[in-house]
Amino acid sequence: MTSKIAVLGAGSWGSVLASVLDENGHDVRLWSYNKEQVDLFNSTHTNPHYIKDHTFSKTLVAYNDLAEAIDGAEYILFVVPTQVTRSVAKQVAEILEKNNQKVDLIHASKGIEEGTYMRLSEVLAEEIKPANRNSISVISGPSHAEDAIRKDITLVTVASRNLGDAERVQHLFMNSYFRVYTSDDVIGVEIGAALKNIIAIGAGALNGLGYKDNAKAALMTRGLAEISRLGTSFGANPLTFIGLSGVGDIIVTGTSTNSRNWRAGNELGQGKSLDEVIDNMGMVIEGIATTKAAYELSKKRGVDMPITSAIYHVLYDNADIKETINQLMTREGRSELS
Repeated sequence: MTSKIAVLGAGSWGSVLASVLDENGHDVRLWSYNKEQVDLFNSTHTNPHYIKDHTFSKTLVAYNDLAEAIDGAEYILFVVPTQVTRSVAKQVAEILEKNNQKVDLIHASKGIEEGTYMRLSEVLAEEIKPANRNSISVISGPSHAEDAIRKDITLVTVASRNLGDAERVQHLFMNSYFRVYTSDDVIGVEIGAALKNIIAIGAGALNGLGYKDNAKAALMTRGLAEISRLGTSFGANPLTFIGLSGVGDIIVTGTSTNSRNWRAGNELGQGKSLDEVIDNMGMVIEGIATTKAAYELSKKRGVDMPITSAIYHVLYDNADIKETINQLMTREGRSELS
């Protein structure tokens, strides 16, 4: 069954998810605020700044006009950077209200809003009135856009409070290389998705410093413990963190050069300043803002997150990475399960 879907955000992941939906036979409108990007996409069917050496289907059309992109849509998929999600949602809310339109909302972004510490489903719920939305779902999992566009086997989770809503989104995306599982643990999936970027920065930094597999495995394992502690303090299911949006996402982002968070950490480990790293990347590094939000949130809730705290001090207080690692390693001993 064909559905009309607006995909907001034509970065790497947004354009790939739009491509999956288009290939599955849906009527997809890919929106970007950047008119030059939209014009290039529609004239050449390429998105070279984000997805190199790939030609998209001619049936996938990009839009610069947000109202035109979401007019008549049954689903709206947000894949914009975390810190602009609220501003885009405000614009969407105005259009939906004017059109007397009701949609299912999905987001595939990974982060926590600075200042409010809100998960992105909470941001969408706050900005878009119940009269204009049926449900809110989140998609997450170990999924580099560069691999998915080449039809590498990719598995993700879609979470919604109502499993029936998650199942409807599942059916939109499922095909021979893109498999989707369902969950009703929105909190766990969103927190896992956001905080794994912090651990990816740390893993990249270890690589840049010359540390090997033992150190990286230790960081990812103990990092997952921190994420689980914070998530369960909000009521998340602890089993979620050993699933696709937890350990799966940490593995893929903490070990691959495709991860911009890993690459950022790697450059920091090699001695580059944070400003240099940000300038070199040319794309949003979600883990930087998420580290600040998670650090402040952990203090607010009294959750012990030593790795997150260490990475925060490196990013925001210019702490020496080697000395920070030494401080982590020489802390008082404790039980692994505490």
